[in-house]
Amino acid sequence: MSDPALFAAPPLQAPVIRTGLARILWREPSVRIGSVLVFLVLLAALGAPWVSAWLGHGPTQQFRDVALSETGLPVGPSAAFPLGADDNGRDVLVRTLYGARISLLIAIPSTTLAMVIGTSIGLIAGFFGGITDRVVSQGIDVALSFPFVVTALSLLAFNRGADGQSLINPMLVVIIVISFFSWTYFARLTRGLVLSMRHLPFIEAAAVAGASRRRIVFREILPNVAPSVLVYWAVQLPNNIIAEATLSFLGVGVQAPAASWGNMIADAQRSSMYQVQPWFLLGPSIALFITVVGFNTISSGLRNVLDPQRL
Repeated sequence: MSDPALFAAPPLQAPVIRTGLARILWREPSVRIGSVLVFLVLLAALGAPWVSAWLGHGPTQQFRDVALSETGLPVGPSAAFPLGADDNGRDVLVRTLYGARISLLIAIPSTTLAMVIGTSIGLIAGFFGGITDRVVSQGIDVALSFPFVVTALSLLAFNRGADGQSLINPMLVVIIVISFFSWTYFARLTRGLVLSMRHLPFIEAAAVAGASRRRIVFREILPNVAPSVLVYWAVQLPNNIIAEATLSFLGVGVQAPAASWGNMIADAQRSSMYQVQPWFLLGPSIALFITVVGFNTISSGLRNVLDPQRL
């Protein structure tokens, strides 16, 4: 996980400038490049059903008679299978596109939930200080002390019934698990920003003018904290996509035959068929790489644009 302090912009001493923000963002090269990459990933995810219908291949359908050779090896790229097939005769392109849906449907809600929870807790800790801050800080330190993979494997194991079937939708469980490990970074970032901001002149002026604590938090502090939090959301999102892929790779995330980049990479690694049909591994790997690079590039551009020292 990235250190939130690296993405914390100095607090503003005036209301955040909002006029023409979209135009300013688009002039930033990193934002443009990252947006194009992310748009392509979103387009691929949304267009998965159309590509599936065009090729006549579902994400879990097996075509062993035409997608596997006489020796049982998967075929390579062709007109019928643009990225070839996997060892079960399934279309790699179609499964890669549907894998984008799974990754985004898990990463976006989990990162957003973690942002809301972490930002709320960080605001409370930083604004009230004292024992509240100490208790919250200790809680953050305790949560950060848990190793992600080991704890996630343990929690996901409780989702298995006596018959081995999942008790709750695995996607929902993965979202909760990732959020549980992500909120602490948002909380620590927000707390640090609020601590450095709460004694600034415009905050003290609002208090002297009789503004309530709620108004100070939501009208004065939160708008100035939001840019750094949004930048870190864009940073944390690809980390959570990788976290989902890791859990699926280990066999405790999205379960086969559902298409996930993690379990597709795991299937390729276990069978070693990528040595015969490299796109079996390259398809989901390149898609994962493009997604991570896209969001990381956007976050870098957002950091450049939303740095208060540049406004």
